[in-house]
Amino acid sequence: MSLNLGNLKLDGKCHVMGILNVTPDSFYDNFFDEESIQKRINEMIAEGAEIIDIGGESTRPGSKPVSTEEELERVIPAIEFVKNVSDIPISIDTQKAEVARKAVEAGACVVNDVGGLRNKDMISTIAELQIPVIIMHMQGTPENMQKNPQYDDTIEDIRDWLQERINAAEIAGIERSDMIVDPGIGFGKNLKHNLEILGRLNEFKGMSGGVLLGASRKSFIGMMTGNEEGDRLTGSLSAAIMGVTGGVDILRVHDVNETLNAVNAVNSL
Repeated sequence: MSLNLGNLKLDGKCHVMGILNVTPDSFYDNFFDEESIQKRINEMIAEGAEIIDIGGESTRPGSKPVSTEEELERVIPAIEFVKNVSDIPISIDTQKAEVARKAVEAGACVVNDVGGLRNKDMISTIAELQIPVIIMHMQGTPENMQKNPQYDDTIEDIRDWLQERINAAEIAGIERSDMIVDPGIGFGKNLKHNLEILGRLNEFKGMSGGVLLGASRKSFIGMMTGNEEGDRLTGSLSAAIMGVTGGVDILRVHDVNETLNAVNAVNSL
């Protein structure tokens, strides 16, 4: 049975999720005033984004959390604007149960939890709301995750961690088919770990209702190319192509149009 995210059906093809960071301090592409937020939303819709992921708290390495109130003040107006101009599905990128609840009430149809459902309140909220959830792997927290991350077996350790979270979610009443796993590129991983994930994405298939890959513009690309965030498009597209060939269901990206072109090119082969 295919997973539906609003009107988006995960049907075995690779779909493109556009990123909207409603923050002043994300590592790339910050939109923090009403005009720029609305402009970026319209751009992504026009470029063909199939779902928009809205986040109001930076999770870049070293970042610190913001209050629930501040996060809500950032994301709710953006969600409401999307609902007013389009029927495109909306994902709320948050680790907070209250933000997830209020975002769903405003129109979001999926929760993207970079905390990986480690918060019991988040698990119970998702179970109560009966909506799909993206479970991302992170070793540590954004404040400390890049301080010498280590694994015995990168893929097996990540899979085991995700399986534990899936099991906890199922016990709480969340259907496995309503979960999407994200191996968490750049979240408690060094360059070697990230490249292992990209090369073995197919090993995350079958764990849940789908697999998401978020590699866009991240620092590991800069480590390989020497390029800063603003000049990592080629590397991001290379990672996206690996995602398509690795069987992922969703690519979470900053560059919607370019990624869609790359996905379509691969699918035409």
